[in-house]
Formats: sequence, C-alpha cells, structure tokens
Amino acid sequence: MTISDTAWKETKKILLKMTHRSYEEALFAGTSGNLSIYDREKEIMIITPSSIPYETMEEEDLVLMKLSGEIIEGRHKPSSEWRMHAAVYKERADVGAVVHTHSPYATSFAVNREPIPVILIEMVPFLGGDVMVADFALPGTEDVGREALKVLSGRNACLMSNHGVLAVGETLEQAHIRAIYVEDAAKIYSLARSNGDVKEVPGEFVEIMKSRKKG
Repeated sequence: MTISDTAWKETKKILLKMTHRSYEEALFAGTSGNLSIYDREKEIMIITPSSIPYETMEEEDLVLMKLSGEIIEGRHKPSSEWRMHAAVYKERADVGAVVHTHSPYATSFAVNREPIPVILIEMVPFLGGDVMVADFALPGTEDVGREALKVLSGRNACLMSNHGVLAVGETLEQAHIRAIYVEDAAKIYSLARSNGDVKEVPGEFVEIMKSRKKG
C-alpha cells in the first residue's frame, strides 16, 4: 500500500481538506483534535499525525495504520488518540470515520460533565438525540474509546469528560457535520440558560423524528 495508490491519494486529500476545514472552524486549537477514516475492506485507518501544526500539515503527513497499531505508511507518529479511534471502529461496524474536537462550547459541558438535552429538533436526526457524557479516561488509552462507546449506543456523538467531543459517521463528511451540530447545540444551550429556563423539545416529537431517516 503506497502513496502512489490513486484510491489512497483521494482519501488522503479528503482527510486533509476536512482537517484544515475543521481547524478553520475552530473545532480545535493548536495541534489538538484528530480525524480519521477507516477502510474496512483493506482494514486500514488513515489518521492525522501527532503534534503537527494544521497550518502546515500535508497529505504526506497523514498516517496509514492497522487498528492494532502497526504503521503501514507515514513519516510521523499517528495521533496520540489512535487507540480511541481504533476502539470505535472495532465495536461500531456502521462507522467509517471519526472526528474528535475540542470545540469550546461543547467542551465546556464536557468539563461540567453535563449532557446536552434535546433543545433543537435537528439534534435527533443528526446526533441521535441528547449528547451524553462519557466517564473520564486517561487520554491516549483505549479506555477513552471504550467509555465513549458506552454512551454512543443509538447516538452519533458524545462528550468526553474533561476532554472534548467525539463524533462518528459512515463518511468523514457525515462525522464532521455531526461535530458541528454538537458545538452548535452546546452554544445555543449555553446562551439559552443565560436567558432563563430552558425548554426541551417535547418527547413525543423526539420519537417522531427518531422514526425518520437519520442525518
């Protein structure tokens, strides 16, 4: 498997483009956050590297690896959170991409260890409902992914205690838009609480939306 492989070059291009876009959207700062795509047929994950500034990141900086940790191709170490990504791919057969962000409003609720209730109807088709909080686990360990999986059942995103956001999808574009919706919901929820009492979407309408096609 080499960089000259046309299919991998296209996948790398997509991953790098979405990584730059996420950085510009302030979903993470510095070198925090990480994104990946998993090819189940070839059993290879492409993930962003560790500690490389997003402004200078290039396709050649991305890492191809097995979920076991074996590096297939790459001149840098993979993201320190590769074990988290691998844990999700192992347990969620419907997931083909993972986006981990430190978006400020959502991460503030992760620090509060407080879930985000269904305050917007869009949260149902895109996120699967409320955004729950996974128990704290040491960053860089597989436990981060395992704890996240416990609250991802039936959902497409969660908060990780004192850490950030984890969003998943069949494609990277889908995982990314879900990460965007988590931050949007967190921002609106924060503003609404400062205005007064927050009114959640009535449960009956949540169930109706759940019966429809997911976002």
